[in-house]
Amino acid sequence: MGLPKALVRLDGETLLERGVRMLRDGGCDPILVVVGASEIELTDPQVKVVRNPDWPRGMASSLRAGLAEASGQAAVVALVDQPGITPAAVKRLRAAHRPGFATCATFGGEQRTPVLFDAAVWAEVSAGVTGDSGARYWLRRNPTLVIPVACDDVADPTDLDVPEDLTRWERPCS
Repeated sequence: MGLPKALVRLDGETLLERGVRMLRDGGCDPILVVVGASEIELTDPQVKVVRNPDWPRGMASSLRAGLAEASGQAAVVALVDQPGITPAAVKRLRAAHRPGFATCATFGGEQRTPVLFDAAVWAEVSAGVTGDSGARYWLRRNPTLVIPVACDDVADPTDLDVPEDLTRWERPCS
């Protein structure tokens, strides 16, 4: 992308600002932002920046860093490069949350982010993730602990990975 994805601008705001707004509007509080390769400063006092020095080891290290800093009964994990994820999808995950389970957004029947992890599974999730697969491996290994939540009608899971993806992004988020 030529710069950290979090700082890419889309519709007048950075992907990071967009993601924080999406989580806040979805009812999440507090909000943690895990950063690794780049220094990102936030002026929002309600958002905590979590530094991940192990970022070269992959997405799993960021998930572990975020869960280690999380508090409360559950945590919603979302990615900054999916601007089509909406507050409605997060609200849907929160409404389906059950103690002891992960609640996972699905699109076309496939598990994607965001995912809500109950605090009871944080340690197991952290221990069972490696590399760039994030939580995908844990979710597939533990299907009896995963509540699928269809979000096709309220969000778009498209990733923005290269500059051309920005030009193809046509559907505004709400």
